Amino acid sequence: MNEQKSPLRGLVRPVLVSAAFFMGLTGLAYPLAVTGIAHLLFPHQAHGSLVERGDTVVGSEVLGQAFTAPAYFHPRPSLTADTPYNAAASGASNLGPTSRKLIDAVAERVAAYRRENGLADDVQVPVDAVTASASGLDPDISLANAYLQAARVARSRHLPEARVRELVDRSAASHQFGVLGEPRVNVLQLNAALDALPAQ
Repeated sequence: MNEQKSPLRGLVRPVLVSAAFFMGLTGLAYPLAVTGIAHLLFPHQAHGSLVERGDTVVGSEVLGQAFTAPAYFHPRPSLTADTPYNAAASGASNLGPTSRKLIDAVAERVAAYRRENGLADDVQVPVDAVTASASGLDPDISLANAYLQAARVARSRHLPEARVRELVDRSAASHQFGVLGEPRVNVLQLNAALDALPAQ
């Protein structure tokens, strides 16, 4: 009586060899190659776009931080869990534009922003000053937002407002690739530039 051969017989070895090959290729060789190329061509970005003050790392250009002191420019709101700008809990509220909860939260933020910056009730508040980004980690604010905060920062630091606004202009980034996004300013870099100003 002839023993019937399994249709899978002879496939085990090629399957295991193939799995090991592709694990090595996609799990080891490719990531190492991409990391090596990134470190070679874009060393600053590959190391986290870190911002240093002297020998101390104070943050990253691509991750926002929760500045709250009046002498600093403040970032846009962050809804990352219980701690603002928590990179381990990136995310948004997922509330839509018709959500009563979102509408009420924005109204509260508008009132707080006007109070904080000494603005009249009829001053238009930039949308990025009162809404969180999709990631909750946005490091930038609009120029309009920065200009409205300039007077508060100048008062707190006993600086002429014109000097602070000039620093905003010098720190501003234009459209990405000349067409994408809006002119903006990186809050961490702007605040670091403020701290680097000579004392009055």
